[in-house]
Parts: sequence; structure tokens; C-alpha cells
Amino acid sequence: MPRTLPQLIDGQWLQSQAPDLIEVTDPTTQDVIALAPKATAEEIEAAVGGAQQAFLAWREVPVSERARLMLRYQHLLKEHHDELAEILAAETGKTFADAKGDVWRGIEVAEHAANIASLMMGETVENVAREIDTASWIQPLGVCVGITPFNFPAMIPLWMFPLAIACGNTFILKPSEQDPMTPNRLAELFLEAGAPAGVLQVLHGGREQVDALLVHPLVRAVSFVGSVTVGQHVYRTGTQHLKRVQAFAGAKNHMVIMPDAPKDQVISNLLGASCGAAGQRCMAISVAVFIGESKQWIDELAEQMATLRPGHWQDSGAAYGPLISPQARQRVLRLIEEGKAEGADCLLDGSHCKVEGYPDGNWVGPTLFRGVTTKMGLYREEIFGPVLVCMEVDTLEEAIELVNASPYGNGTSLFTRSGGAARHFQHAIEVGQVGINVPIPVPLPFFSFTGWKGSFYGDLHAYGKQAVRFYTETKTVTSRWFDDKPLGEGPNMTIQLK
Repeated sequence: MPRTLPQLIDGQWLQSQAPDLIEVTDPTTQDVIALAPKATAEEIEAAVGGAQQAFLAWREVPVSERARLMLRYQHLLKEHHDELAEILAAETGKTFADAKGDVWRGIEVAEHAANIASLMMGETVENVAREIDTASWIQPLGVCVGITPFNFPAMIPLWMFPLAIACGNTFILKPSEQDPMTPNRLAELFLEAGAPAGVLQVLHGGREQVDALLVHPLVRAVSFVGSVTVGQHVYRTGTQHLKRVQAFAGAKNHMVIMPDAPKDQVISNLLGASCGAAGQRCMAISVAVFIGESKQWIDELAEQMATLRPGHWQDSGAAYGPLISPQARQRVLRLIEEGKAEGADCLLDGSHCKVEGYPDGNWVGPTLFRGVTTKMGLYREEIFGPVLVCMEVDTLEEAIELVNASPYGNGTSLFTRSGGAARHFQHAIEVGQVGINVPIPVPLPFFSFTGWKGSFYGDLHAYGKQAVRFYTETKTVTSRWFDDKPLGEGPNMTIQLK
């Protein structure tokens, strides 16, 4: 009998009184491995009330003490790294190596939270008027809420609560109901690190529980990562109730390939960036834009993609695991069939993928399309599966125009040996995170995660490029030079443009 997961309310792990339970299934077998409750209204009220009461004391704790809590926490996370990865792999299906990467990227944020003191400093100006001085102070908001998705059950919760709590806030985590065991374990380790009761609460459930948190008068701020539809709902509902909201939504990330780029590296990076984590990443590359003669590499790309093999997380030879659910698999299969019906050339079809020993797994094999147009569903919709579509243009300007026309602006990359092309691309492209010879340009915690357009909704969200400070956007560019033909005076460079 699978165990029912407890909820963390006011420092206590409590069994819910909810009559409805959500089955947490192993995506390789469909076996039920745990049950998650749908938090009751009384439990939500207790969690929010407890977080508010804890905030009154926590905000008075010196920032150096809050930083030391994070130092202890990141040490425990490292100590339990492999254990966390095993839990994560079992409930998501990710390969063990991928699961360890998920945990480690979260640990990096906890490390950053341990440096919070320098980030909490305000500003002063002496003599703003005669004998009058002005100082600004950075102060915590209060009760914050995090709503996290299934695809990174360690990294994304760790994006949120360590920084919020280090700043002096208290936090309520509502993790994905599809893989809640990893977040629960993260919270257990946080208590072990010495977190006071009520500073972190964990509630489980679905939309009803999210909506209750979005409208609660004591909740001050909300952070969300997930789909476009839900992100828009979270943003609209939260802001209508006068809360600060940041909602990271969908993506359609393009990788642009110049003819002068190194072919082998391009193909290798495309394989990992499109099929890694079964394509279930908001930063996955789902569109490859080949410029000019580089289109001749598509057939070799298909040959190498065909060698990728999905499998169980304990299979060290597996390139990636299953999709999270049968529903997710059916959605990807629908888009593949629609692509064929709309006239795209399917060079590699993973629709009928089987994995020996796991006949009920949510498997989709690597899939590659050519001849895709911007009007096809394959291009317009975020696939969230191991599916890559190839498009062909004649010039870099056409590629930039194609990317900029997309309603999404999460990530993009350019592969080239030309410094001039790289400079032009990173400046002209209307996407928040740009990689130059880097396929997935996810910044480290001390840089902003900077989605643009329909990929992000929040306090600093803006579609245009107005000159007023509040309406400017941040672009993070991560560049890598090739050893044989360097683009500049060093092996690596990271630039933040504002």
C-alpha cells in the first residue's frame, strides 16, 4: 500500500484530513508509489496563518543568521545529493545523471542564498537637500507562495524558498502533484538544518489549492513556473488580488546554426538540448534553424538521433527517461501525427517506441521533422517531448526575423565562429536568454532568469523596449569561444546587457 505524504504545517509533518488523494505514479510502470492529499481549506488557513505568525519573528532575525541557516542547508543538500536524485528519478523517470543535475542546480541557488547579506544592502545619499539625507532600506514582504512544476522537482523549489526565506520572508510551497516526494524531502532537510517552525510550509493539491493561495489576503507574493495557460491564470488572479507575481510560462526555443559552425559540436549539442530530460524542459531546444549550407547536416543529425535510446533511470546507457504521464505522452503523439498530416517530413518517428521490461512506460522515441512551417502545430505549440523540428533559411537576418516573430522569448542560441555574427545576433534577438555556442543558456543564480514576451509574466514584464527604467528588460548572454578559432581574448565570457 503506497504511503500518503504528509504536509508541513507550522513546523509539524501532519497527515491531511482531505478525503481526496492524488496518485503519484512511476512513469516507467504506472505503479502508484505514493498518495498526495488535496489540502483542505482549514489546512491552507493553518499554513498561511502559521507563516504569517512566523514572519513576525523571522524578519527580526539578523541577516547573517539567516545566511548561516542557508550554509547549513546547502551542506545537507550536498550530503544527501545522491539520495535526493534517487527519489527524484523514481518519481519523474529522469536518468540518474539528469536527476543529479536537477538537484545540483538547486544546490547552487542555496549556495547563493548563503550570500544574502550583500544583496540586502540599501542605498544612501547625503545632502539630497540642504542638511537632509536619504536612505533606502530593503525589507522582506511577508508570506510568499511558490507553485512549482513537475519537470524540475528539486531545482525549481530551490530557486524559490531559500532566497525568499534568506531575505526574511516566510514561504508556502505548493509543489507539483505529479512528483511531490522530492519537495517533501527538501523540506525535511531544511528543518534538519535548523529552520524555525513556520518559516517553510508545504501543501499539496491541485488547482483548487492554488486558487485558495492566490486570493488569500495574507499572501504577499507568488512565484510560478509552468505552462502558458496556467501561468496566465496565476498572473491574472494574483495581481487582481494585489499581489506581486512572477510567472514563468511556456517556450519555443530556437537554435540557429551558421554554415561556419563546427558540425560535430552542433549535432552533439542538438541531441542533448532537444532530447535530454525527454524534452521536458522549458529551456529545451525544439527548433533547429539551419542557415544556408548547414542544412546538409540534417541527414547526419537524423542518423545520430536514431542512436539515442530511452530507458529506466537505473539503466546507465539510457539517453533519457519516459514522459511524466500517459496524458503527456498522448499530447506529444498527437502533435507528431498532426505534423505528418500537415505535410512535414518525418525523418525519425519515435511514436511506437518500446523499452524492454517496461511495456507500460510513457515512452516516446527521438523524433525529427524537416520541412516544418510556422503555420504548423508542431511549430506553434510547445511540444515538451523529445521532438526536434528543422527549418531552413538563407541568411542570419531571416533566422533572426523567424525567432523574433515567435510569441515566446525564453531562450535561443547561435552556433558560429564569427564574432561579428555573434555580436549582431545577441543584440538583435528578442529573447531573454541567449547562448553563443551554448545550446541551453540557463544562467547561474547570480544572474537573472530572463524570459521575455509570452514566456514570462511579472512585475518587470514588458513587451517593448521603452527607455523608462521600469519598462526595460534584461537580457543574459552566455558565450563560448571555440579553441581553434577564438572570437576574442579568452575561452569564456558572460555578459549581462540592460
